[in-house]
Formats: sequence, C-alpha cells, structure tokens
Amino acid sequence: MKKHKSIPESNFNHFNLLSEELVFSVLDWLNDNPLDRKSFSLVCKSFYVIESRHRKTLKPLRPEHLTKVLNRYPYVTNLDLSLCPRITDSSLAVISNARKEMLRSIDLSRSKFFTHAGLSNLFMNCGNLVEVNLSNATDLKDLAASAIAEAKNLERLWLVRCKCVTDIGIGCIAVGCRKLRLLSLKWCLGVGDLGVGLIAVKCKEIRSLDLSYLPITNKCLPSILKLQYLEDLALEGCFGIDDDSLAALKPGCKSLETLDMSSCQNVSHVGLSSLTSSTGCLRQLILAYGSPVTLALADSLQKLSMLQSIKLDGCEVTCSGLKAIGNWCISLRELSLSKCLEVTDEGLSSLVTKHRDLRKLDITCCRKITHVSIAHITNSCTSLTSLRMESCTLVSAEAFVLIGQRCQFIEELDLTDNEINDEGLKSISRCSRLSLLKLGICLNITDEGLIHIGMCCSKLKELDLYRSAGITDSGILAIGRGCAGLEMINISYCKDITDRSLISLSKCSKLNTLESRGCPLITSLGLAAIAVGCKQLNKLDIKKCHNIDDAGMIPLAHFSQNLRQINLSYTSVTDVGLLSLASVSCLQSMTILHLEGLTPSGLAAALLACGGLTKVKLQVSFKCLLPQALFEHLEARGCLFQWRDKVLQAELDPKCWKLQSNDVEPWY
Repeated sequence: MKKHKSIPESNFNHFNLLSEELVFSVLDWLNDNPLDRKSFSLVCKSFYVIESRHRKTLKPLRPEHLTKVLNRYPYVTNLDLSLCPRITDSSLAVISNARKEMLRSIDLSRSKFFTHAGLSNLFMNCGNLVEVNLSNATDLKDLAASAIAEAKNLERLWLVRCKCVTDIGIGCIAVGCRKLRLLSLKWCLGVGDLGVGLIAVKCKEIRSLDLSYLPITNKCLPSILKLQYLEDLALEGCFGIDDDSLAALKPGCKSLETLDMSSCQNVSHVGLSSLTSSTGCLRQLILAYGSPVTLALADSLQKLSMLQSIKLDGCEVTCSGLKAIGNWCISLRELSLSKCLEVTDEGLSSLVTKHRDLRKLDITCCRKITHVSIAHITNSCTSLTSLRMESCTLVSAEAFVLIGQRCQFIEELDLTDNEINDEGLKSISRCSRLSLLKLGICLNITDEGLIHIGMCCSKLKELDLYRSAGITDSGILAIGRGCAGLEMINISYCKDITDRSLISLSKCSKLNTLESRGCPLITSLGLAAIAVGCKQLNKLDIKKCHNIDDAGMIPLAHFSQNLRQINLSYTSVTDVGLLSLASVSCLQSMTILHLEGLTPSGLAAALLACGGLTKVKLQVSFKCLLPQALFEHLEARGCLFQWRDKVLQAELDPKCWKLQSNDVEPWY
C-alpha cells in the first residue's frame, strides 16, 4: 500500500471544517463594527474571500476607489454613496457595468456632479433596482426624471429638494414606475396637482407618500385618498390645503395609519374632521405648528379609536383641548407637546391620569408646568420609556426624585436646563435600563450624583453634560468605569475636567462621539489616550481646548481611522498637526478657526492632502491669502467652504451664560 503523508497538526486549519453558511452567521454578528469585519478578513486568505462574498452593503468614502472596491466585493447589492460628494456620470458607469442586474439599491442623497445621462445608463443596466435616493440633487431636471422612469421595478424613491423637477418629470415617473410603494417629493417646489394626481392614478401600490411643502391644492386630494394601500401620508407645510377643500372630500383613506399635517396653517378642526372621518386605522397624527388645540379640535379625533401617537409641537394648546384628548384617545402611547407654551398642570395632569399605558412623553419647554405635573406623570405612567422635559424651569428639584422611584423602565431621559440635583440623580440611577441621559446646563448637579449613575446605569450609551459646571474628573471616572458601552458624551465647558477623565473614557471602546470644547485643562495626553482606546471615534470637538497641540494630532491620525468630523478651533495645533490628519482617509469635515500656529502654506498643503474633505470652515482672512485656483480645485473635488469672521470672545461663567441666554427671545 501507498503510505499517505500525515499533515502536521500545526498546519491544519480547523476553520476549513466549517461551512460557508456557518461563517456567514458569524459575520452577521460583526455588522455593527467595521473594524471587527476588517480584522476577520485579515486572519487568512479563506477568511478574506469569505468576507468579500458575505458583504451585501457598501458605503465607500472616495469615488476614485469604486472600481477597486466593487471588484473586492462582487456580491454587493446595496450601495450607499451618501458620503461621496463627487459622483460623476463616469462613476455611475463604473457602478452599472460592475453590478448590472445585481444592484438593488443606491443612495446618492449627498452626491452631485452626475447628470441625466449617468442616471439613464445606471437605470438601463441595473434593471433590478428597487430603491433609489436622489435627495438634494437640486440641479436635476425633467430629463433626469425621465431616466428614472426606466427603472420599471423601482419600489422606493426619494426626490427630496429636487426643486427643478416639474409635473412633466413626475408624470414620466408615474407612467414608468408602476410598482412604486414609497415616494418622497418633499420640497419639490416645481411639482403641483397635476404631477401628484398622475402618481395617484398610475401608481396604485403606493404605501408611503410625502408631499410636504408642495404647492398642491384640493384638486389632487381625492385621487390620493382613493389609493387602496396608502398607509403613510405627509402633507406638512401644504398651505394650499384648507378647510373648504377638505370638507368637500368624500370619506378618507381607510388604510391610512400615519398622517402628518404639520404647519398646515389653513386647516382647523373642521377640515381635520372631514379628513379623518373614516380613517379608522389611523395610529399616528402629527399636527405640529398648526391650529390651536381646542376642545373642538380634540372632539374631531373621537372616532380615531386606534390612535396611538399625537404630536402637537409648537401648537397653542388649551386646557380643555388636552382634557378632551385624554377622554377620546383611549389607545394613546406617545404624546409630544414640545414648545407648547400654554400647557398647564391642570390640562397635562388630567390627560396623563387617564393614560397609564403612555410610553413616550415630550414636554420640552412647557415652562408653566410644575412638580404637580411630574407627580401625576410618574404616578400614572409608570411604564414610560422616554421622557423629554428640557427647560421645564418651574419644576422643583424634589420632583425629579419621583422619576427614579416610580418610572424604572425609562430608557431616554432629557433633563437639560432643569433644577435637578444630586438627590434626583441618585434616585434616577435606579432606572437600570437608561441608555440616554441629557443633563446639559444642570447647574445643581455634582460628581456625587453622577457617581450613582455610573455605578448603576451600565446600559448608558449617550450622556450630555454640556455646561454642567459642577462636574469634575471624579464623576467622569465613575462613568468610564461603569458604562463600558458608552457611545457619545458631551462634557463641553465642564472646565474642571482634566486628562484623567479622557484616560478613563478611553476604556469605552464603543465611543464614537466626544464633545469637549471649552475644557482648558485637557491636553494632548488625554486626547492620545482617546485615540488609542476608542477606535470607533468619528466625531471630535475640541474647540477651545488650548492645551491640545500637534502632540495630540499625531496619535489621532494614527489610530482614529474612522474619524469623519473634527473641530480644532482655538487649539494650539499648527501646520504639522493639521497635515498629519491627511492619513485619516475618512475625514470629511474640519472646522479650523483661530489657529495661531497655522500658516497659509501649511493650510494649503493640508487641504490638498486631505483628499476626502467635503466641508471646511475657515477664518475669512485666509480667503485672500490663498490662490483662488486652490479653492476652485477643491470645490471641483466636492469640498464646500464656509467662511467665518467671528472675533475671539472671552468665555462667560456658566451661571452668567444661563442668565444671558434666558434674556434672549426664544427662536421658536
């Protein structure tokens, strides 16, 4: 017999025993972290091949690498180009030739420079496209719309802010894309009743239709409401729709589940009653910044027995109106009253006591409510998962203790600009499911309260401490130790925070957003620790961190390869540090104001070297110090410049800042 050679155990790859399907299952668990997927592909040649076969979605950063990337991942069906500002007809040709019938969706919502010719080539070659996002393509005209009409299998289409497309172009889409289920025409100012009417007549499968801010009138509404499967209709800012046009309608759409009539100033309870007369399936109603919420308007909702969510942001809400909503909307789960300045304890308390199953409540800037409302909310709505109550300034500190005592299912809590103190934070730390906590401009909290949060709220992902001046390193150290899954933290203008805090936060490996502007004690040492420990960092704001210099930029450039947005204003970074960031291929947005060590030649070199930049904020003085040809070259590459002439200002004490901000008229 022939003797077989035995394979040494050290050379045997045990992974060869696994089927490709099993390895694909492993890869499915790595989708959240691109670095994990990259590490997997580098293990061995077989893993490299398997990872390329597994990937179905691709989000490239640079269009010049499209050919190489598409060859690397031959089975990609979903292409997201929203991070590539410069996509030309040539880029679309590369895609259409490489993917052909395999491509299912493409996102061009932040891309420019392509024309109708490129789109025509794409749609003719990629006949199985079902999803296309062309939002913000403000230069596209009806020729582009006629190219879209070639996509016969298209089901979802976004054309937000395509302001040059008219009824003619939309008519072409209506005739060609009969399978459409979702269409967004928001801010398509050239589209009117004719185009929308054609969509309603030809595209019978429509489920979701966004007509916000279109100059439409009552003429197209009857055909829209006859759509048999329509579930989601947005009419925000449609000023041509009024009570008379709605009152003339026959019974509304029975399949409708979500209706958005925000900023429809000419629609009152009369028109609303006509529109909702037979929409028995309606689950979400958005009436933000519209007519006053009176008893009459609330009464018009009484037939909507399945209504679960009402958004009344910015409306004039009366006490009787709130009480009536409490009486009629028996299935309510979500209520938003953000910036409803007339909401009082009486109306709000009456409503919440009748809705014990309320899950989400937004009372941001309801400045008339007091501890009375909070007592009723926490006593009745013990299953709340989200409570947003920024700037409820009349609520006393004692009321916040009730949240922790009674609402332990809370996951999102926004207490920005409130009187909460350490006792309140200690109580809230009982909410072990808390994932988002906003404590900006809370001047009564200290490390003592924050330590309780760090010890007990291990699921915390987002923490905002903006201008909460009582916080120091001790509190942040507790967060770093106890909240390993932290993804975002804002410690801006917490002036006593030092590098110790950043070194502690560097243990939070999932951290992707760090805002630490106005922290003068932070140095390059702390920033280096963040760079080494937080590989997923993509947004960094170190404005007015004067002690951060080039020594912090070099480790950042080496380790933070996912960094996309950075604010370096008022730091001590020079030409050397700025130029080092050229190695971060993901970098797209830079704000660099008042850098004393920055020279025109250094800035020019850095701008040219950072090839992926799409937005740069610069001091206006550089505009005349650099050649115009440089700006033209960078703009042609897809980079947008924003010029600022802001003078250097001394920073105010937090308490003085708060008093000054309260004197300013509210923006809403």
